Amino acid sequence: MGGASRNEKRRRQDAAAQRLAAAGIQVPPKKGPNRTTMIVAAVLAVVVVVGLAVWFVRGSAGTSVAPTYTASASGAVVTVGSGPVVVDVYEDYLCPICERFEERYGADLTTALNANQITVRYHSIAILDNRTTPEGYSTRAANAALCSVDAGIFPAYHEKLFDSQPAEGSAGLTDDELVAFGTELDAQGDFASCVTGATNAKAVTAETDKATSDSALQTDGRFGTPTVAIGGKKIDINNSDWLQDAIGG
Repeated sequence: MGGASRNEKRRRQDAAAQRLAAAGIQVPPKKGPNRTTMIVAAVLAVVVVVGLAVWFVRGSAGTSVAPTYTASASGAVVTVGSGPVVVDVYEDYLCPICERFEERYGADLTTALNANQITVRYHSIAILDNRTTPEGYSTRAANAALCSVDAGIFPAYHEKLFDSQPAEGSAGLTDDELVAFGTELDAQGDFASCVTGATNAKAVTAETDKATSDSALQTDGRFGTPTVAIGGKKIDINNSDWLQDAIGG
């Protein structure tokens, strides 16, 4: 609204007030928040929003926990920890729901592993190979994760792959980028050759075929990732207490 328009509006309001006053009608002044009040309210609103965001992130993802467990690989299955409760996790490194699973439960799993409460078997699955252009990123990422076991960096590399997860429909991370992650994490041995040579690709394909054909891991005749089984029985990970129930039971 321009200055002339504002002045005209104010003139009409003053004239109306004068007419009402002449008729003996008192009109109380219009009250509204002053500038200081508005600024304070805005600041408080920002604080509340930030606080809720921090609470949500901490509540859903937990705090970072440093792993103290060891890892070993057989075929395309990485076994970590030595606790009495065996948890099988089937995951595809391109799967966005797997990334959210890792974000939500990764710290809880690490805590239980460090306390020798569970053993986790990570099954390297590649059911989304056709979701990248060119195809094949799921297998390449799974191969690199398996290479990271002998390189002594599996826990950190596993987390890095999900933290840096490419979008479906993209080309995925290159082999050079996968190797660079290992270099960042101080990979031991000939990690680069293991990655670029697709050393574990056949094992990943075999594990994928085995998992997708296991009716015990299916829902309505279909297999998807992430799938979690305890004692060989698929569990509902929508139940946020599934891990504590398993440990307590």
